[in-house]
Amino acid sequence: MLSAFLHPVSLRSQTTDDSLRFPVPINSYILKEVGASTILMAKDVDRQVSPASLTKILTCTIAIESGRLEQDVLITKESTLVEPSKAGFKPGEKIKLIDLVKAAMVNSSNDAAFAIAIFLSGNVDSFVATMNAKAKMIGMNNSRFTNPAGFDKGIYTGNTSTAADLLRLTEYAVKNQKFNEIAHLDKAVFTEETTHKVYCLKTHNKLLDKYPYAVGIKTGYTTKAGGCLIARAIKNNKDILLVMLNAKTDRWNLAANMFDIAFVGGKPDPAWIVKTSQDDTARTIVPRMKERENADTVSHVKWSKKTHRLSQHSSLSKRHVHALAKSGRRPKNHILATSKHNHQLKHKNIAVSKSGGKIRRHELASSKSVRKSKKKITVSLHVSQQQQIAV
Repeated sequence: MLSAFLHPVSLRSQTTDDSLRFPVPINSYILKEVGASTILMAKDVDRQVSPASLTKILTCTIAIESGRLEQDVLITKESTLVEPSKAGFKPGEKIKLIDLVKAAMVNSSNDAAFAIAIFLSGNVDSFVATMNAKAKMIGMNNSRFTNPAGFDKGIYTGNTSTAADLLRLTEYAVKNQKFNEIAHLDKAVFTEETTHKVYCLKTHNKLLDKYPYAVGIKTGYTTKAGGCLIARAIKNNKDILLVMLNAKTDRWNLAANMFDIAFVGGKPDPAWIVKTSQDDTARTIVPRMKERENADTVSHVKWSKKTHRLSQHSSLSKRHVHALAKSGRRPKNHILATSKHNHQLKHKNIAVSKSGGKIRRHELASSKSVRKSKKKITVSLHVSQQQQIAV
């Protein structure tokens, strides 16, 4: 309890340093090594925003700590009357509580989250009271939850949290081994207890495919909340957590690059952050590698495929290629000239091909003439022989 109250003070003191704030198109974020007090990167960690489905981390933590994971949960009609994403449970089905936790964490299934709440507390309102009490116990003093799934409009308006509070929640949750086992899954496969229907639910967390050191944890999105992400990556005994709220850029590439910076122990250039945030198509800023220990591989732009293609034009100097790659321009005149030259060569090849065709026809004609001559000679010899016999 003492650490829970001291930790918020530590976070607040670390984020007063302007050098840790960058013009990233994200409302708030925080990057920190698990168990450490130093914040690696941060922005507006106490801003209250909608956390969307990151709310389910608290819902699932309460379920895991209930000690009832192997019990069957009867799916009620109320739990199915929610917005997507959903697992598609039907009223009357029986699903084990641990499988509902997997569905909520991995696939972000809203019906699973509501089924958990109704099963554990009898109704949604009672479970929400439990959620807020648990949040206070953890030290999430700037958070207020209105539902177990993360809805933030209509009757559920006011479901809010902060980057700092969600970091506290995640650091608390990862202390539980069962939570860790579920959080890093890329799919959840389980069977309904009565009909034996098989559910196979896939994760929405694209970082698991993009970044080799990623180990979960949770994604989130609503129109109001924007793109949200709590990610964890482990490499060389470094365990890093990242919280992003209301990201207006590619969450996956930016998260991977921020983890790279954290692992090599460097400080990012603000211009690098801006450039990375604008790169929504591919990780050209820091190419993905299995091992990346040299800080230079993180802080410099690697040539793109376009640059590689330019370098293959022998008439371009290396300096010219570098200049073109940096400016993003292509050697238009050279390419046009090359294209025209190739076009002329093509016509020459066609002319040669036609000429070859004429020669071949001439050869065929000559061959036919020779065959006819041979035939005439043979007939002539045969007639001569017949005449000799008659004589």
